[in-house]
Amino acid sequence: MKASYPIKATLLLVFTLFVSSLTFAQDKKPASPADSTSATVAGSVIKIKYSSPYVKGRKILGELVPFDKVWRAGADSATSFTTSKPIKVEGKPLPAGRYAFFVIPSASGSWTIIFDKNPKQWGAYTYKEENDQLRVTVKGKTAPKAESLKYTITKKGFSLKWDTFEVPVSIK
Repeated sequence: MKASYPIKATLLLVFTLFVSSLTFAQDKKPASPADSTSATVAGSVIKIKYSSPYVKGRKILGELVPFDKVWRAGADSATSFTTSKPIKVEGKPLPAGRYAFFVIPSASGSWTIIFDKNPKQWGAYTYKEENDQLRVTVKGKTAPKAESLKYTITKKGFSLKWDTFEVPVSIK
């Protein structure tokens, strides 16, 4: 009987290690997975690349995304906005090109929309207002709850949707 005990213990240990390795090998979603969308609006191909954070029970507006401060409009690297041709955003001209896309939410519900000339930035840490190509103001609105941040493009423009808010931006 003594000989079988070490064999059983060894088999149990090997089995436990095998099951543990399977558990750790499972695919886990990144905290803020990369996403993108593109469509043609006003004759221009619009591309938006971003990382999509989740609400995960947190208070978003006013806390995770503070009022009256520049936010990268996503997670990780700054959101990237590309237009293949010149367009008008909220009636103001935006030349063709690739931009970092930032927003500044306010408690009143207005949002400052920023297209920054430096498209390769990590978050908003190196953002400088003097690099703005265009700033416009839009009115945000309430929307059905969305657990992850999502951009959608329509023939009238694009929207940022997350938690219980939506920020529509018109393009012509």
